[in-house]
Amino acid sequence: MASSNGGARAGITGLARALGLVWSAGRYHLLGYGTLTLLEAAVPVATAWLTKHALDTIVDPAPGTSVLIVAGVGLAVTGVVISVLPHASGYLTAELGRRVGLLAQDRLFAAAERFVGLRRFEDPIFLDRLNLAQQAGGSTPGQVASGAFGIGGSVVTVMGFIGSLLLVSPLLAAAVVIGTVPAVFAEWNLSRQRTAMMWRVSPAQRREFFFQQLLTSVQAAKELRLFGASGHFRQRMLTERRTANKEGRRMDRREMLTQSGLSLLTAAVAGACLLWALFAAARGRLTAGDVTLLIGAVAAVQGGVAMLVNQMMQTHQELTMFDHFLAVVDSEPDLPVREHTAWALPLQWDIEFRDVWFRYSPEHPWTLRGVSFRIHRGQAVGLVGRNGAGKSTLVKLLCRMYDPDQGSIRWDGVDLRDMDPADLRRRVGVVFQDYMEYDLTAAENIALGDLDNPHDRRKIVVAAQKAGIHHKLAALPHGYDTLLTRMFFGATETEVTDPDNGVVLSGGQWQRLALARALLRDERDLLILDEPSSGLDAEAEYEIHQTLRSYRQGRTSLLISHRLGAIRDADVLVVLDQGRVVERGTHAELMTTGGVYAMLFTMQAAAYQAPEPSAAP
Repeated sequence: MASSNGGARAGITGLARALGLVWSAGRYHLLGYGTLTLLEAAVPVATAWLTKHALDTIVDPAPGTSVLIVAGVGLAVTGVVISVLPHASGYLTAELGRRVGLLAQDRLFAAAERFVGLRRFEDPIFLDRLNLAQQAGGSTPGQVASGAFGIGGSVVTVMGFIGSLLLVSPLLAAAVVIGTVPAVFAEWNLSRQRTAMMWRVSPAQRREFFFQQLLTSVQAAKELRLFGASGHFRQRMLTERRTANKEGRRMDRREMLTQSGLSLLTAAVAGACLLWALFAAARGRLTAGDVTLLIGAVAAVQGGVAMLVNQMMQTHQELTMFDHFLAVVDSEPDLPVREHTAWALPLQWDIEFRDVWFRYSPEHPWTLRGVSFRIHRGQAVGLVGRNGAGKSTLVKLLCRMYDPDQGSIRWDGVDLRDMDPADLRRRVGVVFQDYMEYDLTAAENIALGDLDNPHDRRKIVVAAQKAGIHHKLAALPHGYDTLLTRMFFGATETEVTDPDNGVVLSGGQWQRLALARALLRDERDLLILDEPSSGLDAEAEYEIHQTLRSYRQGRTSLLISHRLGAIRDADVLVVLDQGRVVERGTHAELMTTGGVYAMLFTMQAAAYQAPEPSAAP
């Protein structure tokens, strides 16, 4: 019972939140829609009574022509109203949908901005919820409001006709109400079963969607054709569709049998009421208008109750989806941001990792184990280690995408947890190993590195020159204003077929562009380069590292690369192994110790110095 009460309270809270969102988006539109819905629900009852009085007056003109005129005018008015109301309601519904969609999208993504770290975005469960929230947030509140008013309208219609039946024949009214009870329970049960079925088939539908995307993906097209795997994935897609179809077919069959039985019951009740009304009219107990009213009322009550149950279940389903939206919007920030934070001042002395321990969750092993080292101002520190040693994790902690589980990271002695993350990140420039390729113009791609001055073309060009990508961008059809994507097309056929409408860069060129984005932050205190040349050819890599060597003179920088020759000239090399700092020193110092660094460097050097294989006889 407690669980049931808790679910009811949650449903009421969700309904209130959904209606509150719609109210905020367009209160006058909501009031207008509610008024029209209730008016639309009352019109059938009014029409039935006006028809009754018109027929009674025609059969027995004793009341006079004034009654007939009033009834006729009333029927004309209700006819006009019933023809206009759906159009007005449709407009208000569409406008409310637009307003609610805009407001819900703003609130959802504003909530996502509160997640200053990465933990939520690397959690697949949360990503599923975020996806459902995007689907539900834009449409569900409006549908909930529509359902709530629809329920109110159905109640008005049903109660109006039950009241009419009571005035004519209380016994008949009781019979009709009792006859609708099986339909209520049956429809409610069917709706619950269909909701459960939708949840059961959702994994199959998601897998089907995945295979659909895979079969039409540009990224997968090469491998699927090379390996001949298209047919394999097409069959897997069809298998998932058949699974969902089987469940849907079973549910449709159950609905067909149940609703056929209900239709027979409804017809039997309606037929019995009609026979009773005809015999009563023959005996003079009912007028012709009463008979017409009874026939309309019985059908309206039965149909109205079925619609009421259906609207209640649809509203319940929408509220279930809306829960995902509320869960995201109400989520607490993933990293604590203190109310009074310290300013991230320009770096004066050093950045210190002090006994830092970190793991991604209690179920995961430790990624970093007691890491301690310093990055002195103006110093270039190279970070070395095998895959999985913790290098990229260390960068995430330094940018405060996560907080250490134990220990601290200090900027001139101030714990990063005491700083506003946005303030800290304004002092850092980064090229991530998994850099982004934005479907924007070349200038916009670079300008994202410093949105305080997004239109400073001179700085954008200088950053591109330092990254060695200026000549390529300047030679594009529209220079720096060329779209670096073929995703967006123009409105006319000429624009769609224009090859200059969008250009796709190579992987190495995109990497240079990402580097330019980081170099745009030339006034920042710390430059982090995580594999900045992994996608470049040997000549381009040499040019980039020569540029970076001159650029980082006197600048504080953290360098990460698997190509050890690219960072051997760093002031200090810090070697990570299994999440621990196992060595530190210059290249010359570490080569003399014969440790992990010396082994890795020697192995790489040997691959370049290996003798040519002898020719086969």
